[in-house]
Amino acid sequence: MTRTDPVPAATRTPKRKWRGWWLKQLHTWHWMSAAIALVGMLLFAITGITLNHAASIPGTPVTADRAGTLPPPLLRELKTPATTDAPLPPRVAAAVAAAVGLDPAGKPGEWSDADVYVALPRPGGDAWVSIDRTSGAITSEVTSRGWIAWLNDLHKGRNTGTAWSWFLDIFAGACILFTLTGLLLLQLHARHRPTTWPIVAAGVVIPFLLLLFFVH
Repeated sequence: MTRTDPVPAATRTPKRKWRGWWLKQLHTWHWMSAAIALVGMLLFAITGITLNHAASIPGTPVTADRAGTLPPPLLRELKTPATTDAPLPPRVAAAVAAAVGLDPAGKPGEWSDADVYVALPRPGGDAWVSIDRTSGAITSEVTSRGWIAWLNDLHKGRNTGTAWSWFLDIFAGACILFTLTGLLLLQLHARHRPTTWPIVAAGVVIPFLLLLFFVH
């Protein structure tokens, strides 16, 4: 008795080619997104732990004060601006940066009759500059909370600037692509791996149960 193939070869071959093409595309996008997101995922996994235990990680802020004097000719440029949050004039900002090593250019200032105060928040710390509008005295302070606080602020995107904000968006997109291509690869390989969907279901159900019963 001759065994017959229930699926003709002419029908099976295009299907296999189509499946092979999809597998190749998914594997390509999966490893490319993994390569782009690799360092970011490692950083965010580590800082996820440090943020979760932030209260138990000791940290002593270190503060440094610096002072200087604005050249007298520039005092005339500290006239009252049109708005109370106007930035320092460019030449004044450059003189402040040269005097105390902090660059307030383009940052909003808080103008009063006595002085101009510019806040300069940064990841893992804080800083500010104040200029006396009468004498030109420059005072500044820089506070650092340590490298763990710095990494935690990078995780949160706190005071990190436009470039890091763009990186976070690109990184998040790469993670989404990595996850979706991984899910599709699971779908394509699931019939040969019977534990695939129970494990995926556990990954959904366990966080849901934790939220439902233990997070209040």
